[in-house]
Amino acid sequence: QVQLVESGGGLVQAGGSLRLSCTASGRTFGSYAMGWFRQAPGKEREFIAAISRSGSSTYASDSVKGRFTISRDNPKNTVYLQMNILKPEDTAVYYCGADRLGQWPAVRSEYDYWGQGTQVTVSS
Repeated sequence: QVQLVESGGGLVQAGGSLRLSCTASGRTFGSYAMGWFRQAPGKEREFIAAISRSGSSTYASDSVKGRFTISRDNPKNTVYLQMNILKPEDTAVYYCGADRLGQWPAVRSEYDYWGQGTQVTVSS
């Protein structure tokens, strides 16, 4: 069992930055690929970014590529999402997920565990 806790969300003006953190319980964090998804009101949860177990490979959706960066610190059991040049359309609840197999990082159903989410609101 892996428990994930996100933090770092909040209210920011357009053009600003936030860094989200997701900390995992247990000793198996390095066994999981990790991903960030977001869900805006009335919309489905969408893929944002993912990172391999070692951190050597990362993936990002076209909507955030060049603005958001995913990274991880395995000794700290934490994955990060650095978000720059934020836009009002980035407003959503952001979730991190843990994926044991790591084969299809953009596919929501591949993830085994989810955090409770953290709200990000970008004002115009």
